[in-house]
Amino acid sequence: MTENILTQNPHRPGVGARSPGRGPARLNPADRTQLKQHPVSLKRIAGLFAPHKATIAVVVLLISASSIIGLAQPFLVRHIIDVALPGKDLPLLAWLAAGLIAVAAATALIGVLQTWMTTGMGQKIMHTLRTRLFTHLQKQSLGFFTRTRSGEVQSRLNNDISGLQQVITSTATGVASNLTTAIATAIAMVAISPGLSLLSLIVIPPAVWFTRRVALLRRNITSTLQSELATMNTQVEEGLSVSGVRLSKTLGTTKRDAHRYTESSKRLIGLEMRSQLAGRWRMSTMGIIFSAIPALIYLAAGLPVTSGGMTIGTLVAFTALQGAIFRPVMSLLDLGVQWVTAMALFSRIFEYLDLAPEITPPARPVPLDPAAVRGEVRFEGVRFAYDGGTDVLLDVDLTLPAGTSTAIVGPTGSGKSTLGSLVPRLHDATAGRITIDGVDVRDIAPEDLTKIVGVVSQETYLIHDTIRENLLLAAPGADDAVLWSALASAQIADLIASLPDGLDTMVGARGHRFSGGEQQRLAIARTILRNPKVLVLDEATSALDNATEAHVQAALDRLAVGRTTLTIAHRLSTVEKADQLAVLSRGAIVEFGTPGNLRDSGGAYARLVEAGETAEFAGHAAAARLTA
Repeated sequence: MTENILTQNPHRPGVGARSPGRGPARLNPADRTQLKQHPVSLKRIAGLFAPHKATIAVVVLLISASSIIGLAQPFLVRHIIDVALPGKDLPLLAWLAAGLIAVAAATALIGVLQTWMTTGMGQKIMHTLRTRLFTHLQKQSLGFFTRTRSGEVQSRLNNDISGLQQVITSTATGVASNLTTAIATAIAMVAISPGLSLLSLIVIPPAVWFTRRVALLRRNITSTLQSELATMNTQVEEGLSVSGVRLSKTLGTTKRDAHRYTESSKRLIGLEMRSQLAGRWRMSTMGIIFSAIPALIYLAAGLPVTSGGMTIGTLVAFTALQGAIFRPVMSLLDLGVQWVTAMALFSRIFEYLDLAPEITPPARPVPLDPAAVRGEVRFEGVRFAYDGGTDVLLDVDLTLPAGTSTAIVGPTGSGKSTLGSLVPRLHDATAGRITIDGVDVRDIAPEDLTKIVGVVSQETYLIHDTIRENLLLAAPGADDAVLWSALASAQIADLIASLPDGLDTMVGARGHRFSGGEQQRLAIARTILRNPKVLVLDEATSALDNATEAHVQAALDRLAVGRTTLTIAHRLSTVEKADQLAVLSRGAIVEFGTPGNLRDSGGAYARLVEAGETAEFAGHAAAARLTA
């Protein structure tokens, strides 16, 4: 179900997508699809509001009070016109005028108080959802994030929850306010003139029907318009990015791409014209209605048969009420769209909250002091398959004695990285178990396991902050002397010291301020601060040039001293110093021994060495030809 959701159009509009002057909210078909795939329980939504019952009750009272107080204005105006002005009663006129000001002030004050309460309640609910979702997603396995489309998690955490803020503070209160206002206004209209009220009721339904027809027409046009805009955005993203420009220039597709964009832009002209005209039709219709109904009321008031001795004040008051009822009624007609959109947002959030973590912490973790761990690692009959597919690892039995180094080599796709990922529990074995000092890693508390097992991979990740803050992630209480010692062990202290800001140098987004090899050495320094007894080196130097690799490898060698090290490598030169070596092929260990013995035996490892030396020789020869 989740994967279907993740392939939806990323250009979905927000809650009750509405543009100023562009008619009622448009229902996104993706919202209905979302609700069908992941229905939402109203009881569950009510549970979010349960802690705020008192606030909701007060807000409802405020909305009702505001609507009722606001209705006093037409009656005050009627009394001014019919009594105070004809009778030249200045004290009464003053009191009535003061009443008009008081009504305006009271409704404004109530509006501010209502906004303050609903915004506070909404923010608290959003805080609850946001933190709950973030914490829950942290529990998901690495596999969840590799399956999920880039940006989808951020979208649900930020866009969807922000959209719910509008639902709570604007849509919900707007519906309550419009409903209260419409009912109270209708009652007031009947109280002032039952006959004119009947006339308004006769005119409003066909007017509402016509405006809805125009809105539906515009909705269809807007849907096509959004689709075309999404196409153009995709063309810009694909054609004007660095990779896209390189591709178009090398394939000679620049004219074709320009033609496609031009045609989309031409179609956009026609769609925008139709959209604007449909919107203008709706606004014109609304204007005619607002003019026609008062005109009919004035006509009825002037005819002897229908006037019934109506006063001017009554006519003015009724016209004001009639104008006030039309907008809330039109807003309530959009309630269905707003409801579906709001439920779709709740559905998207609850869908992630309902994801069962593939890797769960132990209910009763085995006490294990990270400082006292020896570091012996055992793989016992380990099998693993991604998402219930074909086994990637087949009955792996392997022992890593404490304090020794073990290398894993093999062709691409043999399962090397998967094997390494099982030690820190980035994945869990499908069968068998992995132990550290005889304790199954699934029985070790996650916070203890992260202190015991350190990982240095090919893809180094540095947060967008200073060098100091990146290092303190591993040791929050470390002082500068400890940080500089770790940097020295990682062979990068001299470089950092030469920078104007030293430890306070910003590393930039994803560490782009530094080269790949420098980023690796910063990551190694961070791991040194963590001081793990077990170390997993997953292709840590595979993306580096030979000179940079030498520096990083020296730092890794210092890091590995006294630790149980599992090295996964493509470059065989990095594993020659290992105490023992295992060759993986199609998920199974096909050779095991010391690097020297296996190289001399003429088996699988010897063939890998020969192939690697041939490739290295070919690379040197190619480089020599380019230099010549």
